[in-house]
Amino acid sequence: MAAQSFKTLSPFLLSPIRSKKLCSFVSSKVSVRLSHATSNFSSDELPCTSSSTSKSELKPGLYLVSTPIGNLEDITLRALRVLKSADVILSEDTRHSSKLLHHYNIKTPLVSYHKFNEREREASILKRLHEGEIVALISDAGTPGISDPGTQLVKACASENIVVTPIPGPSALVTALSASGLPTNEFTFGTFLHWVSAKTYYSLRRERLQTSSKEAATQIFYVPPHGIHEFLKEASTIFGDSRSCVIAREITKIHEEFWRGTLEEANKHFAGLQPKGEITLLIEGKTDFDEDTPSEAHLEQELTKLISGGHCLSSAVKLVSEATSAKKKDVYALALRLFGNRSGS
Repeated sequence: MAAQSFKTLSPFLLSPIRSKKLCSFVSSKVSVRLSHATSNFSSDELPCTSSSTSKSELKPGLYLVSTPIGNLEDITLRALRVLKSADVILSEDTRHSSKLLHHYNIKTPLVSYHKFNEREREASILKRLHEGEIVALISDAGTPGISDPGTQLVKACASENIVVTPIPGPSALVTALSASGLPTNEFTFGTFLHWVSAKTYYSLRRERLQTSSKEAATQIFYVPPHGIHEFLKEASTIFGDSRSCVIAREITKIHEEFWRGTLEEANKHFAGLQPKGEITLLIEGKTDFDEDTPSEAHLEQELTKLISGGHCLSSAVKLVSEATSAKKKDVYALALRLFGNRSGS
């Protein structure tokens, strides 16, 4: 498969004249249909973004609000309404989140909530929730709790019967999968693996990749820019050079890129590059299950069963090799190691 690289073009901008005509046309259409459209929504579902929105329209509880993963326009009307109406917004990085709130003129107070302080913040947050406050939780980008803080707080709320409401929106893994061209009917999300040199983490990472390499589902990983070279080398060794992959970078941003090819081609392409921005890397699932070699433990089990049942070593080796995809010489070597050169072999 030849490697391909696709980049998005700058958004098309309307001229002032065409923009005025379009706005005039749209407003006339909207005014006619608005009365019919709103009849399909309850008062709590209306896509209202007015600063006069009453907090009483929302029920007290924890709201998990998805935020843009790059382009600030990728936020829902409902998300904006919740953020404006909340008593407080829990934010992974208040400096980062303040840019989004400033862009949409949202004045709700921010409180830091990240992996280093989520345990100590939990009691005070639960207290506010029990007192009937509306608490919104956002991460730096995407959906809270998906490779971001939030899971522990949701678990605590569930155990104390506090209402948790998801406000759906952007997620890098789903966005990348939808445009990858790889199978979408089944996938496994491996999140961020450990990208440090410690031997323990190295072993855990390889073990996770080995498990992923045997699955039929599309495999999805978040990879930091500094870990891309090491990831591709390990993935090629474990998955095989010919396995197809898609490397999605800077999704929804100006320099968005979807690179497609095999793992071998990816290694060559990125060898001299140092990409910027978070990377979502997808690898096609395993397809050649018929040729899968059985584990040594399985072969040992079958050999032991046959020899215990009275078969000589050579007969057991023949039967096991015929029943599996294992090579006869490999089965024979294993049998010799386990049982020695018994008579009749």
